[in-house]
Amino acid sequence: MVLTLGADAYYTFIVLFIVFVALGFLGSRWRKGNLNELWDWALAGRRLGVWLAFFLVGADLYTAYTFVAVPSGMFSIGPLYFFAVPYVAITFGVALAFAPKLWTLSRERGYVTGSDFVKEQFNSKALAILIAITGIVALLPYIALQIVGMQAVLATMFETSGVATAVSVGGISLSTEDIALIIAFIILAAFTFTSGLRGATLTAVFKDVLIWISVVAVIAAALSALGGNFNAAFAAAGAKYQSLAVASEPGYATLVLGSALALYLYPHAINGVLSAESAHKLRISTSMLCLYGIGLAFLALFGVLIYSFPSALGFVNGFKGGTGGIFVVPALIIATLPGLLQGVALLGVFIGGLVPAAIMAIAQANLLTRNIIKEFRPKTTTHGEALIAKWASAGFKFLALAFVFTTQATYSIQLQLLGGVLILQLLPSVFIGLYTDWFKKEALIIGLLAGILSGVYMAIEANVSFGFLKTSLYTTPFGGLYIAVIALGINLLLTIVLSAVIPKRMRPFEPVPAPAGR
Repeated sequence: MVLTLGADAYYTFIVLFIVFVALGFLGSRWRKGNLNELWDWALAGRRLGVWLAFFLVGADLYTAYTFVAVPSGMFSIGPLYFFAVPYVAITFGVALAFAPKLWTLSRERGYVTGSDFVKEQFNSKALAILIAITGIVALLPYIALQIVGMQAVLATMFETSGVATAVSVGGISLSTEDIALIIAFIILAAFTFTSGLRGATLTAVFKDVLIWISVVAVIAAALSALGGNFNAAFAAAGAKYQSLAVASEPGYATLVLGSALALYLYPHAINGVLSAESAHKLRISTSMLCLYGIGLAFLALFGVLIYSFPSALGFVNGFKGGTGGIFVVPALIIATLPGLLQGVALLGVFIGGLVPAAIMAIAQANLLTRNIIKEFRPKTTTHGEALIAKWASAGFKFLALAFVFTTQATYSIQLQLLGGVLILQLLPSVFIGLYTDWFKKEALIIGLLAGILSGVYMAIEANVSFGFLKTSLYTTPFGGLYIAVIALGINLLLTIVLSAVIPKRMRPFEPVPAPAGR
C-alpha cells in the first residue's frame, strides 16, 4: 500500500493555517497595552491567567522536540528515547520550586529576563552578559529543531501527493517545502513583530487544541486498526523496543535528570513564566502542565506503532542514510486518519514548530536587547528596547532557518540535546541563585565557562568515534552519561570551591529599580 494524501487534507490545512495567521495578527489588538514597551511586547503585559499561561507554556515546551526527536529516537534507537516521558513528569516539579519565586522577584524589581535577576543578585554585569549569550546560543539549535519538524510535515505532504519537489527561483534551486517554509517564516516574523507574545499566546491556544485532537485521533485510529491493543506493534518492532539495555541505564537516568533540570532554564521557558498574572496563578498552571506528559508518552509510542502500518513504515524507510525517522509522526497521521483529520493533525504538527519558534526568538531578542546591547548603550529608551527586540526576533528566526538549510536534519535533532549542555550550566546562577547569594560572582563565571568548555570538549570527543553529532553521551567507567550532567558537576565543584576561598567583597549601594509594567 502506498501512502497518499488527498486534496481535502490540503484544503483543511490551508484554511486552518489562515485562521492561525489571523489569530497571530489579532494579538496586536487583543487587550489594551503598549506594544512599544519591551515588557508588554515580550511578556504580554504580565497578564496571562491560569489557562492562558497553561497553553502558552505548554506550547513553549511541547515543541518539535516532542513531535520529531522523541518519536524518531524511539523508532531508530529504541526505549532510550523514552527518557523524555519521566523527565517531563519531573521537570514541572522542578519548576514549582523556583518559577513562582522568580516571578515574584521579577514583578517587584522589573526583571524581563533571567539575566536581569543574575545581574542584581550577584552584582555582576559580566556574569549577566555571559548568561545572556549562553541562552541565545543554546536556543539556536532548539529553533532549528522546530524548523526540522515543519520541514518533515511539508516534505511528507508534497511527497505523498505528487507535488513537484523542486523549483528554480532567480536561478537558485529550492525545494517546494523550502519555499513554503520561507513564506511561513515571513508571516511568523510579521505577526511576531506586530503582536509580540500576545500573538504567540493566541496561536498557542489554537495549536494546543489541534495537537490534542490529533494525538487522541491517531491513538484511537491505531487502536481500532490493531484490535484494541498495542501488542502487535511491539512484536513487529522487535525485541530492542521492549526493554532498555543494562549498558544504557546510566545514560537514560542522566538524560532524565539533566533534561528535567535544564528545561526551565531555557530563556523561552523563563519568558513564559514571567508573563503570568500572579505567582498563585503560575503555580496552578504549572501544576497542570503534567497533563502534557500524557500526550508526550503517546507521541513517543508513535515510534513503535509505525511498525504495524506498512505504508507509513515503507515511506519512512525509503529515505537513505537512516534519516527517515523525522517523518514518523506525519507518515503515521496520513496512514491512520481520514482526509479532513489528516489536514488538522498535519497543521497541528506544523504550527507546533512555528509557535515555539516565535516564543524562542522573542526570548533571544529580550536577552540581546536587555542584557547585551543596553549594557553598552545604557541610554537606550524603553521604546528603543522594544524596537531593537522586534527586529532581533525576526533576525534570529531567519538565522535558524539558514542554519537548517545548510545542515542535515538529523544533526539538528542531536544539537538540541547538546544545546542542553550549555543551558544546564546556568543552574548555579539562575536556580540556586534564587535561594542564596553565597556564591561569588568570580566563581560563578569560572564555573560557567568551565562547564561550557568541558561540555563542548566531551561532545567533540564522544562524537569522534560515533560520527558527526550522533550522541550526547560520554563514555565513563560508570557507562555512558549525559554530557550536560558531567559538565554541570565540574561547574558546581569549581563554583563551590572557589566561592569558599575567594574573599567576600562589600557591595556598593544600588537603589532598587522601579517595577516595570505598572
